[in-house]
Amino acid sequence: MNPIAFKLLGIEVRWYGILISIGMILGLWIAYIQSDIYDISFDVITDIFIISLPISVLSARLYYVIFNWSYYNGNPLEILNIRGGGLAIHGGILGAILSTYFICKHKKINYLQLLDLISPSFILAQGIGRWGNFFNSEAHGGIVSKEFISHFPKFIQKGMFIDGSYYHPTFLYESLWDICIFIILIYLSRKRLKNGSIFYLYIILYSVGRFFIEGLRTDSLMIGHLRMAQIMSLILIIIGTTLLILKNHHKKISL
Repeated sequence: MNPIAFKLLGIEVRWYGILISIGMILGLWIAYIQSDIYDISFDVITDIFIISLPISVLSARLYYVIFNWSYYNGNPLEILNIRGGGLAIHGGILGAILSTYFICKHKKINYLQLLDLISPSFILAQGIGRWGNFFNSEAHGGIVSKEFISHFPKFIQKGMFIDGSYYHPTFLYESLWDICIFIILIYLSRKRLKNGSIFYLYIILYSVGRFFIEGLRTDSLMIGHLRMAQIMSLILIIIGTTLLILKNHHKKISL
């Protein structure tokens, strides 16, 4: 696949950036719709988005660099080369959650309620953004047979034919899983769940899918022989499940 969509004034515009931008725009649109349900001003949401976005990108890059330090230690200038790839979604999510917390404290907004509002936007943007990996021929799994890949649409088959072999389209698995979570969260948003429940379900469901899909990938960030994304997924499943149980057993959770 050609990762470059077009050139503008001599600058390459890549599909990855276009798809991430589309994901963010659709995410904001969903947040606009959700703002009426949660009775939170959309102006507040856009303010948080403008502040949290650069922090999330920075934390996603920092996360990736830390777990690839053996490379960046000898190539320090490459740390700034985001166009060359290297953003970790777990780092971005953590940056968004932390920055949103401090903004909510400053603006005196219910933090858990806001996280419930934006969780469907998060997972939708993630699902769309994964297609950027497809155009970059990255985030795929191991080698599969031609018979296996023949069950997928022709353009997927073509995109997953890399250097003479077919590969697991793990980007597709995660994208479809994310879209399913989005539908579930949107449906549950119309119910009267306790504050934080939608967000906890988001991190639980996403982490369950990511844990299994990560096991198929060939480009995982590693700590020794362990896949960092799987470790983080297990941690988030435990935290999310614990908080969801406490929240729904009338335990007070103050954030």
